[in-house]
This record gives sequence, C-alpha cells and structure tokens, in this order.
Amino acid sequence: MESRVWDPFLTEQDRRTLKERPHLVRGFGQKPALVLIDLYRWVFGDFPQPVLEALDRWPGSCGLAAWEAIPYIQRLLAGARNAQIPVIHVTGLDSSGVEGWSEQGTDLAVPAADPDYMDRLGHRFDIIPEVAPISGEAVLRKTSPSAFWGTPLVGHLNALGVDTLIVCGESTSGCVRATVVDGRTYRYNVIVAEECVFDRHQAPHAINLFDMHQKYADVLALDEILLWMASCGNAPSELEHLRG
Repeated sequence: MESRVWDPFLTEQDRRTLKERPHLVRGFGQKPALVLIDLYRWVFGDFPQPVLEALDRWPGSCGLAAWEAIPYIQRLLAGARNAQIPVIHVTGLDSSGVEGWSEQGTDLAVPAADPDYMDRLGHRFDIIPEVAPISGEAVLRKTSPSAFWGTPLVGHLNALGVDTLIVCGESTSGCVRATVVDGRTYRYNVIVAEECVFDRHQAPHAINLFDMHQKYADVLALDEILLWMASCGNAPSELEHLRG
C-alpha cells in the first residue's frame, strides 16, 4: 500500500522520523480471529446520510463513512467465514441497569415523551443485518470502549488458541483503538483492516490509524488480509480472484 490514509496529516518532521524509525511489522500468527466492533444501528441510522444531516435523528451517527465501509466489512467477514476463522461480534450492553461509559452524565433519555426517539434508543445496539452474526459466532456485549474490559473475550480467545486478532468496526479513534491497545497488551498480534474501520471525524480516523500502525498493530489493506486468509484457510476462489 503506497499511499496511506494518514499521509496528508503528517508533518515533514513526522516523515523524517519514519525514515529513521520505520514501522515494525509483527505480522500474522498461526491462529487468527476476526473481531467486529460496534457495528450497530446507532452509528448507521436508517439509511445513508452525510453525518451533519444524520446527527439530529441519530446522535451517534458516523454518516456516510459508516455506510461506505459496509461492503468492505462484508468481504472481510465472508473471507473469515470461508477460511473457517472464528468470528466475534461486539456490541453495547443495554437494558441491564449498568450505565455505559458513553452514557454517563449524558441526556440520551431527555426526549422521553417522543416514542419514536425512545424506540430508536432501545434498538441502538442492534447489529445491522448486513453484518449480522450467524449460528456459531460469538456475540459479546460491553459497557466500556475496549472489547476486553468486563467481557469474557480473553477466555474465549484462549480457549480457541487464538494468537492474532483481525479488527474492524468503529470508531477508529474510540472503541477500535481501545480494543487494539488492549489486544496488544495481552500480547496478541493485531491486524487492523484499513478500509473496514471508520469514524465520525476524518482527521482522528487517519491519525489513530497511523498511531496504531506505529505502536500496536499492522494496519493493512483489505486485499492483503483476504489473501492471507485464503492462503491459510479453505477459500481458493477468493485467493485466485485476488491473485488474478
């Protein structure tokens, strides 16, 4: 990948530093798992809209960036399933009496007299149908940014013998980054699919990808990840497509 999404945001000093201290490639291990972070209705809304138009109805919207990522995420998910790689979906925990980290001190419930708003609020953590779990795939619910905090994710990964996490979802600067940092803290190899993560804000999206790539993960193009998946699994048709 010659041009990176973060390139326009780097200073001349940044570029010179990278020549002196280039990215350390950690690569894939032997047993990967795909982790999909927070692909729920709250960030997509009902249909594609620019973020500034969507915020009134869906305050958590990531706008068109969310919708544009769906085809890439679907390809990544299909690649994992074809290669029989474990898939883990992560979403928010709702209706449990536990206040989530992003809800503390906010006014999400203010328009309680508006039934339409309350219905949207009640379904905000529903995973969208385009990337919905299928039988046999784990679904974990969290109340903090990281998919590791307060969930059985480590135990599940250990039971499967996983040594590599392939991460996608949202937001790049929030829950994706938190999960990536914790994943590396637990000594997993971490791969971030560049086209499969998104954010409400463009600059934080780019710079957080840069920062993760430099410190905690390998940020790779989707085609590169799919090629590796196909080579280690049971997806010859995808492998031949990518090579052709």
